[in-house]
Amino acid sequence: FLNPSMKARTMTAFALLPFIWGGMYVWGKHTWIRDNLARIEPRHARLMGLESQATDVSETLQRAQALRAQYVYPATQDDAQTGNLAQQRVLSIFEAEGLQVISSQALPSKESKGFDRIPLSVRVEGEMLALQSALAVLSGQQPAIFLDDINIQLVGALNQANNRVAPKLAAQFNFSVLRERS
Repeated sequence: FLNPSMKARTMTAFALLPFIWGGMYVWGKHTWIRDNLARIEPRHARLMGLESQATDVSETLQRAQALRAQYVYPATQDDAQTGNLAQQRVLSIFEAEGLQVISSQALPSKESKGFDRIPLSVRVEGEMLALQSALAVLSGQQPAIFLDDINIQLVGALNQANNRVAPKLAAQFNFSVLRERS
């Protein structure tokens, strides 16, 4: 029912079909690779930039870790050890400045932004100058001791105070220290 010329054209079309399909497949892969390379190229450039600055990045990381050590206790100690160590540091500073420690307590830690925040509660009595000196020394401690809350009251009545003697103060401090989470 097909004439010979039509048969020849049909056979030619069927013979070319794998080549057409192969060409479409190659074109599709080419387009896919071109699009992926365009998408990956900025990332690759950033990675090459980071690789070329690897020494600068490692030096900056070391400086950041050293700065972190100034503010945060290491995770090698547990909460109780860290709390007791910080409490002893605070108490020794207060006593060295001439304040009388009435009470102190290291409280259980709480998670705070990826760190363990260990609260300390300290109550002291003494003169204003001693209190100021102790706070000045505390501000320079490493790892840092953060002052969360303070309540200072005059011991006794103000009208009974002797003008020649500095009034005695009672202070309630709430400090906290940070410890890395393990």
